[in-house]
Amino acid sequence: MVQAARVRATATGGARPLVTVRGVTKQFANGTIAVRDVNLDLATGEFVSLLGPSGCGKSTLLRMIAGLGDPSVGTIDWPTAMHDASGHAERDLGFVFQDPTLMPWATALANVTLPLRLKGVKGREAEDRGAEMLALVGLKGFETSYPRELSGGMKMRVSIARALVTHPKILLMDEPFAALDEITRHRLNDDLLGLWEANRFTAVFVTHSVFESVYLSQRIVVMAARPGRVMADLRVEAPYPRDELFRTSADYAHWCRIASEKLKEAIAS
Repeated sequence: MVQAARVRATATGGARPLVTVRGVTKQFANGTIAVRDVNLDLATGEFVSLLGPSGCGKSTLLRMIAGLGDPSVGTIDWPTAMHDASGHAERDLGFVFQDPTLMPWATALANVTLPLRLKGVKGREAEDRGAEMLALVGLKGFETSYPRELSGGMKMRVSIARALVTHPKILLMDEPFAALDEITRHRLNDDLLGLWEANRFTAVFVTHSVFESVYLSQRIVVMAARPGRVMADLRVEAPYPRDELFRTSADYAHWCRIASEKLKEAIAS
């Protein structure tokens, strides 16, 4: 039976969230307000999509969560993280950009092991862990291949492997599959869900696709533009694992319709 939509009031159900965003506004030097008064909790092990039109501040918010930019107003905290002597949280995260951003002169394995080497992991241990991660994303046998020898989907798999090789608590993804063909995109959606279900990291996925957000997510945070703000926080009550049968089900169509309506309301606001 198709369940009724339910807007989620809180992400954590009383437990301490992994990340808290409180009253965050970002204004750039030219006066543009990218996001305004955003409040959001991210719980351990959940899959959240940030859904909205281009220019609604999804990527800006993601980058601030990653520490790649600071809010103009408000706070982004990691309540359960370790803090350094200056009181700054040690963000345990991986980031996947819109483009694979691979080093063209390095092999797939060397690209994946870069975060390990930056953390001081060397030699055979780094190579073994990198090769294991490449195998998990379906690239066993491509360890010595260079980016120029890989397809777009394969390069994105290397990027995901690199982001996950340190086993971060949270994986932040900024429209990583937007430039790929539909078949490759569906396959990578499936692979991403498999990795998430096996490892249960927190996933935050930026997309402007209703269909992708419903297929992947437990929660869909719908954002409106100019300035970017949260308009709805929708809980997708559909079980995992999700596969091609789910993509053609009445349940999937139901949640896509609800998410589309919320997005339409956000755009019109």
